[in-house]
Amino acid sequence: MQEHKVEWSDWCPGCGNFGILSAEQQAITELGLDPKKVVIVSGIGCSGKTPHFMRLPISGIHTLHGRAMAFATGIKLSNPQLKVIINAGDGDQLGIGAGHFVNSGRRNIDMTLIIHDNGVYGLTKGQASPTLKLGLKTKSLPKPNINESINPLAVAIASGYTFVARGYAYDVKHLKELIKQAISHKGLALIDVLQPCPTYNDLFTKEYYDKRVYRLEEVKGWNPNVTKKEEEDEKIAIALEKSLEWGDRIPIGVFYKNELLSTFEERITERSPSYADNIPAQQIIEDQGKPTTLIEEILKEKEV
Repeated sequence: MQEHKVEWSDWCPGCGNFGILSAEQQAITELGLDPKKVVIVSGIGCSGKTPHFMRLPISGIHTLHGRAMAFATGIKLSNPQLKVIINAGDGDQLGIGAGHFVNSGRRNIDMTLIIHDNGVYGLTKGQASPTLKLGLKTKSLPKPNINESINPLAVAIASGYTFVARGYAYDVKHLKELIKQAISHKGLALIDVLQPCPTYNDLFTKEYYDKRVYRLEEVKGWNPNVTKKEEEDEKIAIALEKSLEWGDRIPIGVFYKNELLSTFEERITERSPSYADNIPAQQIIEDQGKPTTLIEEILKEKEV
């Protein structure tokens, strides 16, 4: 039996990516997922290495800058039986990949997005990322950040994500449970993970977060779940308000959850009933160079 070669995790000592990787691996294991049906997708940046550190037979793909969501969408729709998990940095996903981030919410595809949020572009020497607030100066910046920041939770809620949460990379046990909930959720899930970068971000350190983060589930009366259509607007408003809380206290946990909305896969099946039984990735599309796709059958479905 051939021994599987394990890649050496070469992130900086103390990097929050270690906590995210550990939580993700534990979540997949505890959910009892078939590793042959799990795909880890990543973009460019320090977080992009995540697929390399997963054991086979889990599949992984390290994609282009800002395009992880686009690749993941193609994978999921070609084979909806797969569990697709995206790992992307805050710069990768909310900068060049912001268009994919927003429009994925409109579709509500059954996938999980984990954003490694450290406020800097760690792979390219610590430039300010879209989540670093206006006027802040990390040690690698010659002058304070000149741009306003993006709130990943608020943008996700407004874009249509049906599971929106925030985790903390150094609270691995709590993050693991959030990832399990996100993967099990029916619809598009986001977990924005506060991920200290000990090399380039000397503001949002472990010491900073340890004094401030608190768990929403420990707040009396907190309930982010939409159980009926009439609750949607109220729950969205509460989640948006809570997403703005930042300072002496920083909430982590589930901000919003709604499983009443149909997924994109369900919408496709309603339009093309054969989609569920004839998974695109499993179809034979050519035989000795000749196409085998029966376009007439597809056109028939359209007429119906």
